[in-house]
Amino acid sequence: MRVISSTIWSTATSELSLAGARLTVRPDKRARRLRLRLDTKGLGLTLTVPPGVSRRRALAWAAEHEEWALEALGRRGGGVALAPGAMVPLFGLPHVVDWSAERPRRVCVEPGRLVCGGPLEGLQARLVRWLRAEALAVLTAESHEFAAKRELKVERVSVGDPRSRWGSCSSSGMIRYSWRLILAPEFVRRATVAHEVAHLVHMNHAPAFHALVAELLEANPAPAREWLRREGATLHRIAV
Repeated sequence: MRVISSTIWSTATSELSLAGARLTVRPDKRARRLRLRLDTKGLGLTLTVPPGVSRRRALAWAAEHEEWALEALGRRGGGVALAPGAMVPLFGLPHVVDWSAERPRRVCVEPGRLVCGGPLEGLQARLVRWLRAEALAVLTAESHEFAAKRELKVERVSVGDPRSRWGSCSSSGMIRYSWRLILAPEFVRRATVAHEVAHLVHMNHAPAFHALVAELLEANPAPAREWLRREGATLHRIAV
């Protein structure tokens, strides 16, 4: 095992750093493996540690992934305001904000464009409201679509803007998603929906749960998980 590099260390105040960025260690009883990712704002790194793994071993493992951390941090950027000319990845495809004060306030989608109007003041708020409404409509339809495959009942679907998860499902059948999934590619969004609908049957992450996700999705959900791990932080930098 490689010796921990000089760019990662521990002090009496538990300050950690990797690849020049703050590193947060997060023990997780449900985790099955070590995991290193950008935090939700893309400004630091989070190291998830499963039970039975010592702090020393976890930090050594993180140091072995320093090259990945450097590349991931290098892709980070500042926040993206929803202003005229800004690029928005609607459904994972780039759309430019095409604004004119002479147009109505409503937002219309055209190939590669989000066409909008009204006062420039409050434009971002109007676009976020529209994106949230689109997300709710699409995610509600897809939740019921997947639930129907197993004759399951979805009590209610809602959207919010959580920073640490893309979806959640309660035992009462309430499913809540991040509205930012409307920005992700279709295969990522649908895999996330299948994941939450599967929780209507299995409120855990046992093998039977993962098998049901794949059954509902009719595809391997692993590429979607990898996309979110690699690119998810970029979605949280939009309209912040």
